[in-house]
Amino acid sequence: MKKWVKIAGLLALMSVVLVGCSSGASSKSSSSSSKANKAASSKVTSGASQQAYTDPKTMKGKYDIVIVGAGGAGMTAAIEAKQQGMNPVILEKMPVAGGNTLKASSGMNASQTKVEAAQGVKDSNDQFYEETLKGGGGTNDKALLRYFVDNSASAIDWLDSIGIKLDKLTISGGMSVKRTHRPHDGSAVGGYLVDGLVKEVKKEKIPLFVNSDVTKLNETDGKISGVTVKINQDKTKKIAAKAVIVTTGGFGASKQMIKKYRPDLAHYVTTNQAGATGDGIKMIEKVGGYAIDMNKIQIHPTVNQSKHILIGEATRGEGGILVNQSGKRFYNEMNTRDKVSAAINKQKGKDAWVVIDTGVRQRSSAIDFYIKDKLGVEGKTLDELAKKMK
Repeated sequence: MKKWVKIAGLLALMSVVLVGCSSGASSKSSSSSSKANKAASSKVTSGASQQAYTDPKTMKGKYDIVIVGAGGAGMTAAIEAKQQGMNPVILEKMPVAGGNTLKASSGMNASQTKVEAAQGVKDSNDQFYEETLKGGGGTNDKALLRYFVDNSASAIDWLDSIGIKLDKLTISGGMSVKRTHRPHDGSAVGGYLVDGLVKEVKKEKIPLFVNSDVTKLNETDGKISGVTVKINQDKTKKIAAKAVIVTTGGFGASKQMIKKYRPDLAHYVTTNQAGATGDGIKMIEKVGGYAIDMNKIQIHPTVNQSKHILIGEATRGEGGILVNQSGKRFYNEMNTRDKVSAAINKQKGKDAWVVIDTGVRQRSSAIDFYIKDKLGVEGKTLDELAKKMK
């Protein structure tokens, strides 16, 4: 009999994931993982957190474009801007680049890709659209969703063009086919993406300043003309720019904002990175912008409560099953996250176990990091495993 592994002790519904500013749920860079990426930094992030960033002493007072936030969106915007002949700068308040992208675990959803075609996966943009619309409860901005889906394959191609290859496929919640693109070795996608993007930023000689907290969007004659940034929590500097791109992510790590917009979730833990406190949203509101769908907060069904670690969706996508305290499988693990979460909440204790065999473990190397962090128990037989699960 194969070796069975219980991955994450009592996986309760206690997760607040990424908050979006558009209607419904997005499926591009889906699942988030917390300490698993940190524990695996030597393998998964390949030194991204150790890479030298731009010396703050070289920060200029004017750039073509200021990009606030060095996550996946920010670095991608900077690379595109530089390739179009502009002079961008990236300002990141945290000590390292990555943001919530660094926490992404399972993969990146895309349809009609060359990877799917090569592996014989029959998929379509229309199918991806309908399944994502269903996952968002029909509340999605349909025009944005259509654009997102129709351009998802080109996003995979663009990443491939700069050396970030996502050629391993799995399936994630709410999807009917294998369209979740992952690194070849099955490692967490977030660290791999961040490492590749940071390398490309350095290759393009784009200044990336960390410990650089943008505190204000500056205005001149009613137009955004730059930003005010606090460097190393000390020196304040004004930077002029023709345009400012805010890519600061959501507010999953802000208990105050969670309580304001979704008080029913105030007691949930978050797997977001510590910098996801809604800074960009607040700055935009102060200059007359407005946010929509602030109550559209996604929760994830499989999170270790004591360590705030998310057990990636790929664990279930590769074959892991959910069982309750009686050892019974009680729901379709690959339904949408809200429905899987609701099903877990109906179980005794409002928790569940993710059970996998060695095959799943071999296909998803992130599981080794869960085991290393002592999130689970192992057994050579089902009986042995069951005893350890009690």
